[in-house]
Amino acid sequence: QVQLVESGGGLVQAGGSLRLSCAASGRGANNYASWFRQAPGNEREFVARITWGGGITYYADSVRGRFTISRDILKNLVYLQMDSLKPEDTAVYYCARGRVPNSDDAHDYDYWGKGTQVTVSS
Repeated sequence: QVQLVESGGGLVQAGGSLRLSCAASGRGANNYASWFRQAPGNEREFVARITWGGGITYYADSVRGRFTISRDILKNLVYLQMDSLKPEDTAVYYCARGRVPNSDDAHDYDYWGKGTQVTVSS
């Protein structure tokens, strides 16, 4: 089993930056790590993913060029650096781990954190 805990959320003005972290404990399927987000009234939305071993990244069109996903293998951490934040980025951000490659479908992920709130004011 893998336990995931997100941190780093908060309130920031439009144009600002935040860095989210996801700490993992336990042993399990960590082949692929992703960030999702969910705003009130919306479905869970894919944000970014990274392959654990190779560090290959992919981003949703809405965040590409503004967000950067990375990982620290030794510390078992995954990060989401968010720059040029917009009010529409406001959501609860979740990290997830799974075994399905190249997936932006939340149902393909096995382990989830409880989320961290990101609020971007205009």
